[in-house]
Amino acid sequence: MRVLLIGANGYLGRFVADRLLADPAVQLTALGRGDDADVRFDLATGSPGALTRFLDAVHPGVVINCAGATRGGARELTRHNTVAVATVCEALRRSGCGARLVQIGCGSEYGPSQPGSSTAEDAVPRPGGPYGVSKLAATELVLGSGLDAVVLRVFSPVGPGTPAGSPLGRLAEAMRRAMQSGDAELKLGGLGAQRDFVDVRDVARAVHAASLSAAQGVINIGSGRAVRLRDAASVLARVAGYGGALNELDGPPGLHHAPHATTHAHHTTHAVQPHLRSTIGHPRPDPDHPAGPVAHPYPDGCGSWQQADVRTARDRLGWRPRINLEESLADIWMEAACRI
Repeated sequence: MRVLLIGANGYLGRFVADRLLADPAVQLTALGRGDDADVRFDLATGSPGALTRFLDAVHPGVVINCAGATRGGARELTRHNTVAVATVCEALRRSGCGARLVQIGCGSEYGPSQPGSSTAEDAVPRPGGPYGVSKLAATELVLGSGLDAVVLRVFSPVGPGTPAGSPLGRLAEAMRRAMQSGDAELKLGGLGAQRDFVDVRDVARAVHAASLSAAQGVINIGSGRAVRLRDAASVLARVAGYGGALNELDGPPGLHHAPHATTHAHHTTHAVQPHLRSTIGHPRPDPDHPAGPVAHPYPDGCGSWQQADVRTARDRLGWRPRINLEESLADIWMEAACRI
């Protein structure tokens, strides 16, 4: 099976590439903007006609699109997440290769959900920010393309390679700095949000399964369990061997006040002076430099709660998550610790 992988050098794409390369039946070609791609092509600026000619020459059986942007303004997100997918769909429609398309979507397309609920694929998407809007528009383009296509809505991917700007990436970096400087306390903000974390290697397994299946439409990829960032922080402290206190700052972004709750790595609580403040769920402006915009408390636009209903992935892909959050956090910490 010849597979064209777009975005092989991204966070998800690297693990998808590893998974596909481990399958002896797969012949993999990587397309991307970097010099190390087999073929250099920028979906955001390249023409569908040029991509069609490449598809006709390579004749893949499956096209997997892991490319996209998670940061930037609305224009940049639209260009890399929506226009790029329109280019892929149009090129596949024009091509004679008849390839199946596996598009990587995201849980942000759903937007906020009711605490305690599990979001199924038939939920009405109401993205709460430009990133989710740009990804939802891409999903709609794929579903309306008439192609043999499936969209995997990946919730909150974690594990090795987790970007430093993600909530758990920021948490690991803050803990690394606290341990390096000997701080007995770590003040953290934005730990109240609950997210459905799924290991990036499990996501790669799902992409591989989707490329081999006949499933179409939207399929959620998550753990099926929401975890509070506060609890993830406690697990990471245990994995890292951090014996200090994790003091939570809660309330509206940008306010400086006393901790709302304290979780100690050894399950004791004591009064300590603030040594280090970091923000996990959302950025908090420096109180000494109050000018500038106040960030939305949930940058992903998903509110305080997200949990995936993953029964469709089980039934149609034969996929279940295998790697638990503690193992994912241990891998995140191993990479952070190497920077000490």
